[in-house]
This record gives sequence, C-alpha cells and structure tokens, in this order.
Amino acid sequence: MIAIRLGLTSNDVKNVIIWGNHSSTQYPDVNHAKVNMQGKEVGVYEAVKDDSWLKGDFISTVQQRGAAVIKARKLSSAMSAAKAICDHVRDIWFGTPEGEFVSMGVISDGNSYGIPDDLLYSFPVVIKNKSWKFVEGLPINDFSREKMDLTAKELSEEKETAFEFLTIA
Repeated sequence: MIAIRLGLTSNDVKNVIIWGNHSSTQYPDVNHAKVNMQGKEVGVYEAVKDDSWLKGDFISTVQQRGAAVIKARKLSSAMSAAKAICDHVRDIWFGTPEGEFVSMGVISDGNSYGIPDDLLYSFPVVIKNKSWKFVEGLPINDFSREKMDLTAKELSEEKETAFEFLTIA
C-alpha cells in the first residue's frame, strides 16, 4: 500500500513492522520504515505526507486484509498464508540484508518491547546464519504502544482460553 501510494515498487519499501496477532488487532507500524525515492532513503511519514491516512485507513486496511481476500476470492486466504510462509523460508535461508529487518511471529521472551513472556507475537527480527534475533531498542511512541498492547492483550486472552481447554481435557 505504501509503495502504490508513492508510485514505487514493494522493493523500495523496507522495515515496516507488523506487531502482534494475525487478526484485526495486528498493528502495521511504519515509524521505522524507509522508502527509496530516487536513490535516497526517506522515512515513510516524510514520504507519504499524510499522517491521518497512515494512522487510519492504512492500519485498518492491513488489519482487515485477510477478510478482504476471502471476500474478494470467495475462497479462503490460504494462498496468501502460503506466500507468507514461502517468504519466511526465503528470509531464514538467505537472511536479512544489512540494515533491514522483517516481521515474524516468534515466542516472546518477556524482555522485548514490554510484550508478556511466552506469547506467539509478531516482532521485528533480523536473520543471519539461519537464526533470528529480536531487533532491539527501537523507540516506541504512545500511539504504537497502545496498538501493541491491544494485540498482546488479545493474544494473552487466546492463550488463557487455550489453556483452559487443556485443563478440561
């Protein structure tokens, strides 16, 4: 969406973060994202010049993407999920380029970005030698913190529900 809006290719956009759950609470964060415009790296907010779109329609469109794919195709979004898996395998195999990161659902360690321990949560990671590690130290503003906490809360509730079923069985 960022590339289309700016008349670029997706290869010109890097370091967009998807925080949290694969649901309508996921948070697409462009605060650390860059775009390549005529050979110069520019922050997404500077390039797009429309904060209300980036904090509004952009986020809600990404959050509803799975439902939109299902509605448009009248089929499941399994092909989209399969493409994401292929992208992850590629990233694990080849690593992330220097200065770039990808978002990946990994088990939280309780020390990264205030996300509770043991949640399967999407974080920014770098990959080298087929191993991933958290991207640490990115500043998080209040807007992002609220969105990240909302999706973590949803995941924590899902985890609690899952464990309730385990104790019943």
